[in-house]
Amino acid sequence: MKEERLKKIIKDIKDGKLSEDKALENLKKLPYLDMGYARVDLHREIRTGYPEVVFAEGKTALQIQEISRRIYENHGSVLVTRLDGQKYDQIKDPIPGHRYSPEGRILYAGEYPAACGAPVPVITAGTADLPVAEEAAWTLAAKGCSVKKIYDAGVSGVHRMLSSLDELEDSNVIIVIAGMDGVLPSVVGGCVKQPVIAVPTSTGYGAGAGGIAPLLTMLNSCAPGVVVVNIDNGFGAACAAASINSLAAGKEESS
Repeated sequence: MKEERLKKIIKDIKDGKLSEDKALENLKKLPYLDMGYARVDLHREIRTGYPEVVFAEGKTALQIQEISRRIYENHGSVLVTRLDGQKYDQIKDPIPGHRYSPEGRILYAGEYPAACGAPVPVITAGTADLPVAEEAAWTLAAKGCSVKKIYDAGVSGVHRMLSSLDELEDSNVIIVIAGMDGVLPSVVGGCVKQPVIAVPTSTGYGAGAGGIAPLLTMLNSCAPGVVVVNIDNGFGAACAAASINSLAAGKEESS
């Protein structure tokens, strides 16, 4: 959308429909929008392929509402992460066409991009990991990826994961989410050729140290091809997976 606006400004200048001063005024609004408490990056989609995302934690309901509205006005869509139910109840009405996951604490408004590439498997070790998994799944959908959910497939019953190997082999990248001992990404990584993005969660008893134990397990994985994002960071894992999936899809089309 931003690229189209830039092209239109250039064309209007060339055709004499837009003065240099007016063009400069329009261009000033494109890089970012200064709202005082936030500088909304309106050029991020041009640089990275995806518009800026709103991280709701630490922001007031009014700030979330206004930032989200401005992004939606400029891009036709907006993704809001870490949005708890109380703040959602305060901001939901002004955002048209939105969908909200209370479990994933994530909101999306706008049309979903057309899906490209193979479905991205999102695997969890246990049901307690679903909030992180839902954040990842919703982010993938917002970035034009279809999702294959394989939930509650931890190593205490590893046959549950092994029964899904055929689905994993048809993918370009896999997200594996686990708390407790954090072993599942290594098991998956030892069974497939695809890169595995491991997400440690804060699920577990006291010795898990709020996700530090699975984080260290994943960082010390003996399976090649396993990379790790921050604790509970389903959003970050999904962004990386979407980029890998998009690049893989592009290579498949050109071959």
